[in-house]
Parts: sequence; structure tokens; C-alpha cells
Amino acid sequence: MKTIFLSLFLTICLRNSLLIAQTVPLYPGEIPGSKAIPNTEKTELRNGITVVTNITSPTLSIFLPDSSKANGTAVIICPGGGYWLNAISHEGYDIAKAFNDMGVTAFVVKYRIPNEAAMTSKELGPLQDVQQAIKTVRENALSYNIDSTRIGLMGFSAGGHLASTAGTHYENKLVQTSVSLRPDFLMLIYPVISFSDSVAHIGSRNQLIGKNPPMDKINQFSNEKRVNSRTPPTFLVHASDDGAVKVENSILFYRNLVKYRVPAELHIYQKGGHGFGMNNPTTADMWMERCRNWMASNGWIKKP
Repeated sequence: MKTIFLSLFLTICLRNSLLIAQTVPLYPGEIPGSKAIPNTEKTELRNGITVVTNITSPTLSIFLPDSSKANGTAVIICPGGGYWLNAISHEGYDIAKAFNDMGVTAFVVKYRIPNEAAMTSKELGPLQDVQQAIKTVRENALSYNIDSTRIGLMGFSAGGHLASTAGTHYENKLVQTSVSLRPDFLMLIYPVISFSDSVAHIGSRNQLIGKNPPMDKINQFSNEKRVNSRTPPTFLVHASDDGAVKVENSILFYRNLVKYRVPAELHIYQKGGHGFGMNNPTTADMWMERCRNWMASNGWIKKP
């Protein structure tokens, strides 16, 4: 009997180990545009949420689905945190595991925090990291057993701003590569989109482009103004009562997607506030299921 239990325990441990991400440096060598400063990165719990601060060495965590479920689609995930930190667990690792359950290969980017002391351009450092993640995933699609034309990008809060920037500024290549840096689809969850005074999450804006930025810089990073017919198909989620990032951010982006006839879907919950991750506690509805349905309707995964 003990032998049976031991065998079962080892089998469970092995299965769980396969679900634990492999984390690798985002850049194989020196980080372009970086400045050498002491590493003060810290991971801690804040109100039950795991966050990483002072990030200067970005990484990519790789979550592979069970081979029997794998469908060839991949999603790169950008956690939120106001460009001050990465809410790495509930807006990163937890989401990646949920995608694995759908058969989707997932990658979590631990991107650098804007810091003039650590990078030559603090406003472009995070975008460079996400472009490097797209480059890495697309160039290694065969080894990850994914389709290089089915690579999406998801972002939460300020990570949503980062993802929408990558989805609207992809022609401005900040990394050297011959592959496209355009995500095949976007998923933006209570995202910061606009840096316009009336809509912006000022903390994110200040951290990325500084206090009292010039108007041309505000317009450059107000991503609703960058939408065109080549913007990737987009799925958006927000709550009407979001007191941190106004719901108008998602609405403005969605309206311009419709204007340019880009396939788009917007889910606005009556309540939920900000930062709820996968689980909006005010409703039994699960937006990840809406996301799964949207992906299936567009042919990126099989219909459930």
C-alpha cells in the first residue's frame, strides 16, 4: 500500500513539475540601451498579491500546456502595476496556467520598470522588452510547438497600456529581428490606454513619460489615437466602477477599432473595480470564458 501511495505521490509531483514555468533571461546577452546599476529587485506580498519591484533584469517565464491539449496558439502576458511594479502572480502566472488549460502556450514577461538610471530611454525600455518577447516567441515557434501566426499579447492595467503600445507601435522596431513584431491579436484587461488629461491614469503616465510631458509625447502614447486598419483584433474587459483606470480607456480604444473595422469585442461589467485579475468578485460571470469563446470564434483555438 505504501508503495502505491508513493508511486501516486511521485506521479502527481512529476505532473505538477511540468506545469511550473521555466524562467529564462529575456535577452541572451547584454540588454540594449541598459545602464549598469545595482540589482535591487524584490519580490513581496502586498495585500495578498505577489509583486516584483525595481526590475532591471527582465525575464520570460514559459508555461507549456500538456501535449495532448496543445493547439499551437500562444499568448504573451504583461502584468500590471502602474509601471512601478509587476503584479506577477494574479495578472501573470495564474493567467498563464488558465491558458494552459485551454491548450494555449503562455509566456509571462517580467518587464523592466521605467528608470532613467537604468536605461537610456525609460519610455521605450518596457516596449523594447515586450518586442523582445514577441521576437523570442516567434523566432522559436517550432521549438515551442506553436504557430508563428497565432501569437497574441495580453496586458492588465498598465500592462494593458504596454500591450496596446506594442499592438499599435510595432513598426517602430526597438530590437533587431527579421520577424514581424505585430501581435496577431490583443487582449486588454482593465487597460490604461490614453494619456490624455481627462482619461489618463496619471500615475502610469508620470512614471513612463514624466510629469508635465509635452503634448506630442502624450499623443504618441495615447494608443487610441494610434489605431488603424492594421491594429490586431482585440478583446477588452473593464468595470464601469473602476476608480483607478477609467472605463473610458477601453471604450475609446474599442470605438476606434470599430471605426477602422478591426474585429473587436468589449465586455464592461457593472461592478468590479480595478485589479481583479481572473475573478471579478461581483459577478458569477467569468471573463476568461468570454475570452475563450472569442478566441474560438476567431479560429485561434477550437470551440469548447
